[in-house]
Amino acid sequence: MLELRNLSKTYASGHPVLERLSWTFRAGEFVAIMGDSGVGKSTLLNLIAGLDQPDAAPDAASILLNGAAMSSLDDDAATRLRRARMGFIFQAFHVLPHLTLRQNVALPLLLNGLPDGRAGEMLGAVGLKGREHDYPHQLSGGEMQRVAIARALVHRPALVLADEPTGNLDPETAHAILQLLQTEIRASGACTIMVTHSPAAAAMADRVLRLTKQGLYETTAVNSGSQ
Repeated sequence: MLELRNLSKTYASGHPVLERLSWTFRAGEFVAIMGDSGVGKSTLLNLIAGLDQPDAAPDAASILLNGAAMSSLDDDAATRLRRARMGFIFQAFHVLPHLTLRQNVALPLLLNGLPDGRAGEMLGAVGLKGREHDYPHQLSGGEMQRVAIARALVHRPALVLADEPTGNLDPETAHAILQLLQTEIRASGACTIMVTHSPAAAAMADRVLRLTKQGLYETTAVNSGSQ
């Protein structure tokens, strides 16, 4: 479903963060990625999302989604693909302050020309039923995170990218949100890649990978994850 080939990324300072990383993610699986701070977990998500570009490489670094190379798409085509096929949950939320909660969640549906009825359903699923007409300034950080999660899932994307999706939630709410992710993945066959430092969150994934300077490695040990 998603294939990474020989990805490398060097920061502007000259510090290499990812070197020749390759991995294949299957449709319908829920993968957690753990690793030390600064090892490149968020950078990897940004590369997959097309929000950042890998280093040019002689061995044809590429990101393939359902066999199509992202690098072969022009800006408009890449934007359309992200809008239709991907859902994003980032630490900064990116909830739009001038829109109501329902309007925020409905945005992917409207951009894709879909009916917006599922927006209210998703707000209820993340525990915000009855608050459709509230605005982001009325929310706590944890509530804004739930809005961001509802928005990422509302259009049933094929690929969900989640950067610390439960970082601002209490343990009970975090568990409920992860169960919602699992339910949506099973229902839609989506692939979900979640960066997390939380062993409890990682334990709910189908597979746990650890990102190190040497690359990605599968692991069953989730009780020693670093921030």
